[in-house]
Amino acid sequence: MDSDPGSDAGSTGDPRATYDRIAAHFSKTREYAWPEVESFLDGRSGAVALDVGCGNGRHTEALAARAETAVGVDLSGGLLDEAVARARERGYADATAFVHGDAAALPVRDGAVDLAVYVATLHHLSPRDARVESLNELARVLAPDGVALVSAWSTAHDRFDREEGFDTTVDWTLPGGETVPRYYHIYSPSEFESDLAESDLEPHHVTVSSGNCYAEASPPDR
Repeated sequence: MDSDPGSDAGSTGDPRATYDRIAAHFSKTREYAWPEVESFLDGRSGAVALDVGCGNGRHTEALAARAETAVGVDLSGGLLDEAVARARERGYADATAFVHGDAAALPVRDGAVDLAVYVATLHHLSPRDARVESLNELARVLAPDGVALVSAWSTAHDRFDREEGFDTTVDWTLPGGETVPRYYHIYSPSEFESDLAESDLEPHHVTVSSGNCYAEASPPDR
Protein backbone atom coordinates (compact mmCIF):
# COMPACT_ATOMS: atom_id res chain seq x y z
CA MET A 1 0.00 0.00 0.00
CA ASP A 2 1.27 3.49 -0.85
CA SER A 3 2.42 5.68 2.00
CA ASP A 4 0.55 8.89 2.64
CA PRO A 5 1.56 11.11 -0.31
CA GLY A 6 0.66 14.20 1.65
CA SER A 7 3.37 13.75 4.26
CA ASP A 8 6.91 14.97 3.73
CA ALA A 9 9.57 12.33 3.17
CA GLY A 10 12.10 11.94 5.94
CA SER A 11 14.77 10.69 3.55
CA THR A 12 15.47 10.71 -0.17
CA GLY A 13 16.79 7.16 0.08
CA ASP A 14 18.93 5.62 -2.64
CA PRO A 15 17.12 5.61 -6.01
CA ARG A 16 19.60 3.17 -7.54
CA ALA A 17 19.15 0.61 -4.76
CA THR A 18 15.39 1.18 -4.73
CA TYR A 19 14.91 0.50 -8.43
CA ASP A 20 17.44 -2.35 -8.50
CA ARG A 21 15.31 -3.98 -5.79
CA ILE A 22 12.01 -3.63 -7.67
CA ALA A 23 13.26 -3.70 -11.27
CA ALA A 24 11.81 -7.02 -12.44
CA HIS A 25 8.35 -6.44 -10.96
CA PHE A 26 8.30 -2.75 -11.87
CA SER A 27 9.16 -3.56 -15.49
CA LYS A 28 6.13 -5.84 -15.83
CA THR A 29 3.85 -2.86 -15.09
CA ARG A 30 5.48 -0.55 -17.65
CA GLU A 31 4.57 -1.93 -21.06
CA TYR A 32 3.42 0.96 -23.23
CA ALA A 33 4.65 4.46 -24.05
CA TRP A 34 2.66 7.29 -22.54
CA PRO A 35 0.21 9.02 -24.91
CA GLU A 36 1.92 12.35 -24.20
CA VAL A 37 5.24 10.89 -25.33
CA GLU A 38 3.69 9.44 -28.49
CA SER A 39 2.11 12.80 -29.24
CA PHE A 40 5.43 14.60 -28.72
CA LEU A 41 7.23 12.18 -31.05
CA ASP A 42 4.60 12.31 -33.78
CA GLY A 43 6.18 13.75 -36.92
CA ARG A 44 9.62 14.07 -35.34
CA SER A 45 12.81 12.16 -36.12
CA GLY A 46 16.58 12.46 -35.80
CA ALA A 47 19.90 10.69 -36.00
CA VAL A 48 20.36 10.30 -32.24
CA ALA A 49 17.60 10.10 -29.65
CA LEU A 50 18.00 9.99 -25.87
CA ASP A 51 15.79 8.53 -23.15
CA VAL A 52 16.89 9.93 -19.78
CA GLY A 53 15.77 7.68 -16.93
CA CYS A 54 14.85 5.02 -19.46
CA GLY A 55 13.72 2.37 -16.99
CA ASN A 56 12.78 -0.77 -18.90
CA GLY A 57 13.10 1.02 -22.23
CA ARG A 58 9.45 1.40 -23.19
CA HIS A 59 10.05 4.96 -24.40
CA THR A 60 13.44 4.03 -25.86
CA GLU A 61 11.51 1.67 -28.11
CA ALA A 62 9.35 4.54 -29.34
CA LEU A 63 12.47 6.64 -29.94
CA ALA A 64 14.17 3.79 -31.83
CA ALA A 65 11.35 3.89 -34.36
CA ARG A 66 12.14 7.55 -35.09
CA ALA A 67 15.94 7.73 -34.91
CA GLU A 68 18.96 5.94 -36.30
CA THR A 69 20.17 5.30 -32.74
CA ALA A 70 18.26 5.56 -29.48
CA VAL A 71 20.28 5.76 -26.25
CA GLY A 72 18.72 4.88 -22.92
CA VAL A 73 20.40 6.12 -19.73
CA ASP A 74 19.44 4.96 -16.25
CA LEU A 75 21.00 4.86 -12.79
CA SER A 76 19.58 1.42 -12.04
CA GLY A 77 21.54 -1.54 -13.38
CA GLY A 78 18.53 -3.74 -12.75
CA LEU A 79 16.31 -1.61 -14.96
CA LEU A 80 19.00 -1.48 -17.64
CA ASP A 81 19.06 -5.28 -17.66
CA GLU A 82 15.29 -5.21 -18.19
CA ALA A 83 15.69 -2.66 -21.00
CA VAL A 84 18.31 -4.75 -22.82
CA ALA A 85 16.18 -7.89 -22.53
CA ARG A 86 13.10 -6.05 -23.80
CA ALA A 87 14.98 -4.66 -26.80
CA ARG A 88 16.24 -8.13 -27.73
CA GLU A 89 12.85 -9.75 -27.30
CA ARG A 90 11.05 -7.09 -29.34
CA GLY A 91 13.65 -6.83 -32.10
CA TYR A 92 15.00 -3.30 -31.79
CA ALA A 93 18.28 -4.01 -29.98
CA ASP A 94 20.40 -3.11 -33.02
CA ALA A 95 18.98 0.44 -32.96
CA THR A 96 19.62 1.04 -29.27
CA ALA A 97 22.37 1.45 -26.69
CA PHE A 98 21.72 1.31 -22.94
CA VAL A 99 24.18 3.11 -20.68
CA HIS A 100 24.54 3.36 -16.92
CA GLY A 101 24.51 6.99 -15.89
CA ASP A 102 23.14 9.81 -13.77
CA ALA A 103 20.65 12.31 -15.17
CA ALA A 104 22.66 15.08 -13.48
CA ALA A 105 25.90 13.96 -15.20
CA LEU A 106 24.87 12.46 -18.53
CA PRO A 107 27.48 10.25 -20.25
CA VAL A 108 26.73 11.91 -23.59
CA ARG A 109 28.81 14.40 -25.56
CA ASP A 110 27.77 18.02 -26.08
CA GLY A 111 25.25 18.70 -28.82
CA ALA A 112 24.85 15.05 -29.83
CA VAL A 113 21.10 14.55 -29.36
CA ASP A 114 18.37 15.48 -31.81
CA LEU A 115 15.38 14.18 -29.88
CA ALA A 116 15.03 13.41 -26.17
CA VAL A 117 12.53 12.40 -23.54
CA TYR A 118 13.12 12.95 -19.83
CA VAL A 119 9.89 11.69 -18.31
CA ALA A 120 8.96 10.40 -14.85
CA THR A 121 12.53 10.76 -13.57
CA LEU A 122 13.17 14.41 -12.67
CA HIS A 123 10.95 14.04 -9.60
CA HIS A 124 13.22 11.30 -8.17
CA LEU A 125 16.25 13.61 -7.88
CA SER A 126 17.17 15.50 -4.73
CA PRO A 127 17.95 18.23 -3.80
CA ARG A 128 16.65 20.95 -6.09
CA ASP A 129 20.15 21.74 -7.31
CA ALA A 130 20.42 18.20 -8.69
CA ARG A 131 17.11 18.55 -10.49
CA VAL A 132 18.13 21.83 -12.09
CA GLU A 133 21.55 20.42 -12.99
CA SER A 134 19.87 17.51 -14.75
CA LEU A 135 17.94 20.02 -16.85
CA ASN A 136 21.22 21.79 -17.60
CA GLU A 137 22.70 18.47 -18.68
CA LEU A 138 19.79 17.91 -21.03
CA ALA A 139 20.40 21.35 -22.55
CA ARG A 140 24.09 20.53 -22.92
CA VAL A 141 23.57 17.32 -24.90
CA LEU A 142 20.85 18.63 -27.21
CA ALA A 143 21.88 19.59 -30.74
CA PRO A 144 21.22 23.24 -31.71
CA ASP A 145 17.94 22.21 -33.35
CA GLY A 146 17.20 19.43 -30.85
CA VAL A 147 14.06 19.22 -28.77
CA ALA A 148 13.13 17.39 -25.57
CA LEU A 149 10.05 16.48 -23.59
CA VAL A 150 10.38 16.85 -19.80
CA SER A 151 7.83 15.66 -17.26
CA ALA A 152 7.39 15.38 -13.50
CA TRP A 153 4.63 14.34 -11.13
CA SER A 154 2.46 17.29 -10.15
CA THR A 155 0.35 18.56 -7.27
CA ALA A 156 -2.36 18.80 -9.93
CA HIS A 157 -2.79 15.01 -9.68
CA ASP A 158 -6.07 13.96 -8.08
CA ARG A 159 -4.31 12.04 -5.30
CA PHE A 160 -2.71 15.20 -3.88
CA ASP A 161 -4.46 17.97 -1.99
CA ARG A 162 -1.58 20.43 -1.67
CA GLU A 163 -0.83 23.43 -3.84
CA GLU A 164 2.87 23.86 -3.01
CA GLY A 165 5.55 21.43 -4.15
CA PHE A 166 6.70 18.91 -1.54
CA ASP A 167 8.85 15.84 -0.91
CA THR A 168 7.31 12.47 -0.13
CA THR A 169 7.76 8.74 -0.42
CA VAL A 170 5.40 6.40 -2.23
CA ASP A 171 5.69 2.68 -1.56
CA TRP A 172 6.09 0.03 -4.25
CA THR A 173 4.55 -3.27 -3.17
CA LEU A 174 6.35 -6.41 -4.32
CA PRO A 175 4.73 -9.83 -4.69
CA GLY A 176 4.50 -11.24 -1.20
CA GLY A 177 3.72 -7.89 0.37
CA GLU A 178 7.14 -6.29 0.91
CA THR A 179 7.01 -2.52 0.43
CA VAL A 180 9.87 -0.46 -0.95
CA PRO A 181 9.66 3.33 -0.46
CA ARG A 182 10.41 5.54 -3.48
CA TYR A 183 11.33 9.21 -3.06
CA TYR A 184 9.46 11.85 -5.07
CA HIS A 185 9.52 15.60 -5.27
CA ILE A 186 5.97 16.53 -6.23
CA TYR A 187 6.04 19.69 -8.33
CA SER A 188 3.51 22.45 -8.34
CA PRO A 189 3.04 23.67 -11.93
CA SER A 190 4.55 27.06 -11.07
CA GLU A 191 7.58 25.42 -9.41
CA PHE A 192 8.09 23.23 -12.48
CA GLU A 193 8.14 26.33 -14.67
CA SER A 194 10.50 28.04 -12.21
CA ASP A 195 13.04 25.19 -12.32
CA LEU A 196 12.91 25.13 -16.11
CA ALA A 197 13.46 28.89 -16.19
CA GLU A 198 16.40 28.52 -13.80
CA SER A 199 18.01 25.95 -16.08
CA ASP A 200 19.79 26.32 -19.41
CA LEU A 201 16.79 24.95 -21.31
CA GLU A 202 14.40 27.13 -23.28
CA PRO A 203 10.96 25.76 -22.34
CA HIS A 204 7.84 26.06 -24.44
CA HIS A 205 4.43 24.38 -24.54
CA VAL A 206 4.34 23.90 -20.76
CA THR A 207 1.20 21.97 -19.80
CA VAL A 208 -0.37 19.69 -17.21
CA SER A 209 -1.76 16.34 -18.37
CA SER A 210 -2.86 13.25 -16.44
CA GLY A 211 -1.49 14.68 -13.21
CA ASN A 212 1.97 15.42 -14.62
CA CYS A 213 3.70 18.64 -15.62
CA TYR A 214 5.09 18.56 -19.18
CA ALA A 215 7.28 20.90 -21.17
CA GLU A 216 8.82 20.78 -24.60
CA ALA A 217 12.22 22.39 -24.40
CA SER A 218 15.15 23.32 -26.60
CA PRO A 219 18.78 24.25 -25.93
CA PRO A 220 19.59 27.96 -25.44
CA ASP A 221 19.96 30.29 -28.42
CA ARG A 222 18.06 28.03 -30.72
